Amino acid sequence: MSVDPLSDALAVADARSVFSGGFTAGGAWAIRLRGRDKLKVNAVVRGGCLLVREAGGEPVKLSEGDVVVSDGRQSYVLCSALGVEPVDSGDVPMEPGTRMARLGRSEDEDVACVSGHIDLSRDSGELLRRALPELIHVRADAAEAPVLRWLTGRLVTEMKMRRAGAEFASDQLAQLMFVQVLRVCLSESDGLPPGWLRALADERLAPALRLMHGDPGHPWQLGELARAAAMSRTTFAARFKEAAGVPPLTYLLDWRMSLAARALRQDTVPIAALARSVGYTSESAFSNAFKRSVGISPRRYREAARSRSAPPDAR
Repeated sequence: MSVDPLSDALAVADARSVFSGGFTAGGAWAIRLRGRDKLKVNAVVRGGCLLVREAGGEPVKLSEGDVVVSDGRQSYVLCSALGVEPVDSGDVPMEPGTRMARLGRSEDEDVACVSGHIDLSRDSGELLRRALPELIHVRADAAEAPVLRWLTGRLVTEMKMRRAGAEFASDQLAQLMFVQVLRVCLSESDGLPPGWLRALADERLAPALRLMHGDPGHPWQLGELARAAAMSRTTFAARFKEAAGVPPLTYLLDWRMSLAARALRQDTVPIAALARSVGYTSESAFSNAFKRSVGISPRRYREAARSRSAPPDAR
């Protein structure tokens, strides 16, 4: 593994960012968006609107250049004003060429928004979702906003031009947009729930995280990690648990199981070798730890992953 925990977590979670379309709108309009086990991303390209969470809470005012990411657990509505009856996004026809829909009065079209999602279906441990707040709102004046505006502009250009490779390019731009959003979270960590992302945002804890990510198979001890963070064992353990939500060695165990799960999904490495790579001297000890963490044995987990990825005629 690398010594970049953010890149590690994105890779291990197999997070796939996909551009899915967008809409233009004018007059009175409202659209309901549902997550369905995906992080939803919306970027306001032109104009402004309101975001209303159907589970409750104050409406969020979105302006041109703003980007929001929802954790996908609750549906929400984007609208011109409160009280407009929303249409479900699945019921709105899109133009096949641009994948853009039209809402309200098409002659006005004073609002434009592009949308995407981050597929978390491979992240059985919910590594990413558990680290993020219910809603991330990156305002147009945030430090990372200029990069997001450039990426959004490129995304809109790909949609309009429809050049060769546009779909692939759009998905890569969506992936980069998500990385920028996470960087905003790291710089504004007060709103993060306890988890690895909040721990990474703590500069005092980051050296210990980099050690665990850089060599997950090493038998790290609390004293070694505390020294890397230049703290006493007691202070380090308390600060780490407050930020990450779990003690340091529990975090290490969870990280090892996440690495193992990804390897079982993607590789054919023998389970005994995989056990050694994540710090276990015997296959049986690793298998017991994996089953306690994930709920099934490594062998059954691999078989299930292969079954899901096999084409229909191969099952």
